[in-house]
Amino acid sequence: MSQTPPPTTTLEPMSPDEERNWAMIAHLSGLVLLVIGPLIIMLVFGARSTFVRKQAAEALNFQIVIAIGLIISLILTVVVIGAILLPIIVIVGVIFMILGGVAANKGVEYRYPFNVRMVK
Repeated sequence: MSQTPPPTTTLEPMSPDEERNWAMIAHLSGLVLLVIGPLIIMLVFGARSTFVRKQAAEALNFQIVIAIGLIISLILTVVVIGAILLPIIVIVGVIFMILGGVAANKGVEYRYPFNVRMVK
């Protein structure tokens, strides 16, 4: 009997176009999926591309910061300041996500101006 070799699990590296597209999607997925989008992209495609991994981690960290800001502003709506902060956080978040997506689509590593980098 011949023995078949075990299947290899070598991941095929991404093309530069695929890297740029998935990095862009990691940034822009936060517009709809918040933290879940960048997390899924980091876990699924991060092993195939360091660029995608770094950009997805950056987007994930930013989404965590935005989520914390939204939760705090929702709590602060009791004292009115939250009602002012909430739209500001949303607008600033959307602008920076779009800037990140555009930069990633150009192949540039984008770093958000304010971000707590918890996920490496």
